[in-house]
Amino acid sequence: MKQNIAVLMGGDSSEYSISMISGNVVYNHIDTQKYIPYKVIITKQKWVVLTENNTECIVDKNDFSVIINSNKINFGCAFNVIHGTPGEDGKFLAYLEMLNIPHTSAPSYQMGITFNKRDCLSILKKHGIKTAKSLYFNKGDVLDTSKIVKELGLPCFVKPNNAGSSFGISKVHSENEFDAAFCKAFKEDTEILVESFLKGTEVSIGVINYKNETIALPATEIVSENDFFDYEAKYEGKSIEITPARITKTQLENLHTEALKVYKSLNMSGFSRSEFIFIEDVPYFLEMNTVPGMTTESLLPQQAKAAGISLPNLLSNAIEMALKN
Repeated sequence: MKQNIAVLMGGDSSEYSISMISGNVVYNHIDTQKYIPYKVIITKQKWVVLTENNTECIVDKNDFSVIINSNKINFGCAFNVIHGTPGEDGKFLAYLEMLNIPHTSAPSYQMGITFNKRDCLSILKKHGIKTAKSLYFNKGDVLDTSKIVKELGLPCFVKPNNAGSSFGISKVHSENEFDAAFCKAFKEDTEILVESFLKGTEVSIGVINYKNETIALPATEIVSENDFFDYEAKYEGKSIEITPARITKTQLENLHTEALKVYKSLNMSGFSRSEFIFIEDVPYFLEMNTVPGMTTESLLPQQAKAAGISLPNLLSNAIEMALKN
């Protein structure tokens, strides 16, 4: 009997539209010989299943079921494609876990840690992972820009602590640019991170559970036309993404070692895609994305394809691993 799969998309953040694109791609590429996918749109206002004729059916929050054409549908697994909150930060996943409904992401606790850049970095530093220098602030704190410059230097990055897709990030080149950068970041979150600039080759690498093994995928080199890998570079064609990355054998070996160490140190499962900057042969960790883009052009599917894993196989494996675990 085929399992009903809830493809979760939408969310409550600036990443809503990106999540909808990724979610629809996942919905269209799930193997319907094995599974029956449903589009499940989650927002603050409503939880609905969108049927083939675009009818919205309200999800029963008591047991995460839905009535379609007088038939009650229960879901055997949820495929999480909600970028940002409440999918990537683990909030919705905690709800599913209370109902004992398997999902394709890491456990809610791990998702919460990785979504919080400060907490993620603090854990990884204790495991010997190299990172940029950073300072952390809450909204309302006194922001001493001269102290920031003294500790981190210029240029540096101002980032929302809990956000993705490069929303709210600024590269600050002079002290008088901080005010605008803080305002931009605080629009996305009440906590911000200021990080030192690392000059080197930027790469992105996926680590996944595939056929009961944790594997690192081929890396992607990021060459941005903009000052850094911002929203335009990620989603509006302002970058060149080269898979596999043009790095040396030593760099690749070091990258695979660090990417797997990051994944295991955080006790991850499911998908992850981490960004690193090379300083000579040493990869410095930037951040981890646990709900990466899932269009055919997105980085993780690109890397999987380079490893000989098609998008339908990548999706089926994620569901199989979720059901097994």
